[in-house]
Amino acid sequence: MVAETGTAGTAGTVLAADYFQSYSVVGLLAVVGVLFVAVAFGAGRLLRPVVPTPEKLLTYECGVDPVGEGWAHTQVRYYVYAFLYVIFAVDSIFLFPWATVFAAPGYGAATLVEMFIFLGFLAVGLLYAYKKGVLTWT
Repeated sequence: MVAETGTAGTAGTVLAADYFQSYSVVGLLAVVGVLFVAVAFGAGRLLRPVVPTPEKLLTYECGVDPVGEGWAHTQVRYYVYAFLYVIFAVDSIFLFPWATVFAAPGYGAATLVEMFIFLGFLAVGLLYAYKKGVLTWT
């Protein structure tokens, strides 16, 4: 009886060691990655010339010198399009798990109905945005 307990304890220790060994490989890889980035940034800092001039410290965009104030008015429609894109991109991610469950036996009809209900909600939201005139580019 004691021998069996000792064997089970040894097997548990071996399993735990294997379990933590896989995490140690991931941790070692993360440390190597962080060190690689730190060495690259440190080498860049040591090797680059540092001669700050007012022209170098000037903010510019696309090689054009700035003119006027730093504030620029951006129209809201760009944000609306970006927001709609994010909504539909994230919602489309939900379709992939449904597709995998749809392939499983016994879940096909219910999953298909749920998916079309979800797509119906998306269509209603898109129709609402269209009726409100959000999707017109003027």
